[in-house]
Amino acid sequence: MLLAAHGLQAQEVETIAPLDSALLGKNIFSILGPGAKVHQSAEVRQAMAQYVEKNAGKSVSGYRIRVFYDNSPQARTRSETIEQNLLEQYPGYKVYRSFESPNYKVLIGNFRSKDEALRLFNMLRKSYPTAYIIKDSIEYPL
Repeated sequence: MLLAAHGLQAQEVETIAPLDSALLGKNIFSILGPGAKVHQSAEVRQAMAQYVEKNAGKSVSGYRIRVFYDNSPQARTRSETIEQNLLEQYPGYKVYRSFESPNYKVLIGNFRSKDEALRLFNMLRKSYPTAYIIKDSIEYPL
C-alpha cells in the first residue's frame, strides 16, 4: 500500500511556453518596463549581438501570406498599390513585391508557424479575399 501511495505523488512536469511572435524582431530589454533591472555581463550581450549579426542573412523555413498574384496588363500597377496599402495598414510586417515572369506577386510577413500567419490572414482576408498562406523561406528572426 505504501508503494502505491508513493507512486501517486505529484510529479514535476516541465512546461514550455509557446513562442510569442509579438516579441520577434524586438530587443527584450527595450520591452521591459521602467524600474526593471537586468544584471547581465557585457560578454553575454556581446555574444548575443554577434550571434544575431552572424545569422542575419540566413533564412529559415516558415510562412508568408500571398496577397496578390497576377499577370494581367494592370498587374504591375496593382501590385505597387497593394504593396503601399499593406505597408501603411500593417507597418509591423515586412512586405515583399516581386516579378517572376509573367506574374507579379505581393507577400507579407515572416512567420515561424502557420498559427502565427493565421492571425494576420484573418484580418487580411476581408480586404484581400484571394489571399492565402504559403510555405516559404523567411528571414532569420532577429
